[in-house]
Amino acid sequence: MTTPSDTAATSSADQLRDGLTSRLLAQKAISTTTVETAFRTVPREHFLPGFPMDVAYADYPTYTKADGSGVQISAASQPWIVAMMLEQLAAQPGERIFESGAGTGVNAAYLGVIVGRDGHVVTVDVDDDLVDGARKHIADAGVTNVDVVLGDGALGHPATAPYDRIIATVSTSEMPTAWLQQIKPTGRIVLPLRLRGTASRSIAFERGEGGWCSADSQLAVFMPLRGSMDDARRTVTLTAQDDVTLQVHKDQTDAVDADTLLGVLDGERHERWTGVNLPAGTTYEFMDLWLSCTLPNALMRMSVADTAQGRGVARMFGWGSMATVSGSSLAYLTIRPAEPGEDGRKAYETGVVGHGPDGAALADLVSQEIRTWGTTYRDRTVRFELPDAPVTADPAAGIFVLPRPNHPITVIWE
Repeated sequence: MTTPSDTAATSSADQLRDGLTSRLLAQKAISTTTVETAFRTVPREHFLPGFPMDVAYADYPTYTKADGSGVQISAASQPWIVAMMLEQLAAQPGERIFESGAGTGVNAAYLGVIVGRDGHVVTVDVDDDLVDGARKHIADAGVTNVDVVLGDGALGHPATAPYDRIIATVSTSEMPTAWLQQIKPTGRIVLPLRLRGTASRSIAFERGEGGWCSADSQLAVFMPLRGSMDDARRTVTLTAQDDVTLQVHKDQTDAVDADTLLGVLDGERHERWTGVNLPAGTTYEFMDLWLSCTLPNALMRMSVADTAQGRGVARMFGWGSMATVSGSSLAYLTIRPAEPGEDGRKAYETGVVGHGPDGAALADLVSQEIRTWGTTYRDRTVRFELPDAPVTADPAAGIFVLPRPNHPITVIWE
């Protein structure tokens, strides 16, 4: 028997679902009817049981699991990012899809709607409870063409290969070899790839003549893959008050000594201004990528609490700033208002603040690289490749090779 409260809840969910979809269309996160239909069809509330209905349809990530130390290890990703990556994947009806990182199962459900009754989706996660939960959520949502499998996502799922498309909802620092072996030659792989330090992009790879080449890339940061290609990160505290921290990735571990850096911000402050202005509302993603490729130790996220800002730590965003280190010295990015551009838009000048015994030299180095990007590379596009044969780096020409055990990444400004 259907009660008035059931009807009201269904109506509310329908309205929230349509509202979220319409907002994503307006923001151009959704651009195709296939992704639009998936978002208007899949009932997100089934994938976030216990959360308020408005949370299920809010455009921000919803964290669903933490490890024993309190670090978040699973979430329902922000719908904007989910839609963007589904557009990157460009799955078609009847296709076979592999997904690494089942999470709540909602992304696999969207894919199930997109590929339809003649298509099939396999999604893998490393934790029993996540697999059990995703299976239940998908069944409750009425999606019947998705299998949820317990396993190591980096190993793919050879039993149902080859796949037309592969997508990951967790980040990794290298393309898993198994995915290249299990994808069709005409297929597409969408992977949130951590490039160097904190620099990370969701890259859609397709097969080219000499390797795998990016067909599209978008700024995206995801939780790291767990399993055989674990890309764990750690947190380093910079202040005695524990209100400024660095997020350190595996490729930076040897360069970051927590004991040496504790208290670094208490020392002399060296401020540099670059003359590189960006209009308000512009992302710093490609400047940050350039710095992550060129600096000896790539950028890290430096989280800054209000208390630290009150002591003079000039954070760049509400959460903090990007930073780099050299031994016992640190430099971080900042901004200040600049003259409006020719179009009258508000603008901000990029600056660098250095601390520590070599803080002045480090701030000078970061400032110079920002000027190089602003003068020479700012208006170029960036391409990513996984070449079959080794490539020689040529930083002066904007060509960088990021070493990896199996599949080095080439970053090309062109």
